[in-house]
Amino acid sequence: MPIRQINAGDGPEAVGAYAQALEVMGTTRRLYVSGQAPIAADGILPDTFEEQAKTVWTNILAQLHAADMSAMNIVKATTFLVDRKHRDANRDVRMAMLGGHTFALTVVLAGMFEDGWLLEIDAIAEK
Repeated sequence: MPIRQINAGDGPEAVGAYAQALEVMGTTRRLYVSGQAPIAADGILPDTFEEQAKTVWTNILAQLHAADMSAMNIVKATTFLVDRKHRDANRDVRMAMLGGHTFALTVVLAGMFEDGWLLEIDAIAEK
């Protein structure tokens, strides 16, 4: 599946580790991963933002694996954060968990469905 990052020369540079636009060619399958909560498979909600972010990406990677995909198949994600103070840690965990793979990304400040959740992330993957 050829993927081409597009960053228009007459547009602004990306503010963080993401692609301004992504062109995906020759895909045969698309997977929509619902917003993943920071709840581990054992039902535990981690205490820190970094642990919650790792848990969310672990949950996304599990869904990708179940669909015979990997982090490299992610073409778009939306991250919902409760507080902008987590933006750097959010980026750092994402880059570490996904091996530096970049894709189209939106980050939104929002309230969460459950008290104690510090983020939620959904994703689109193509293969």
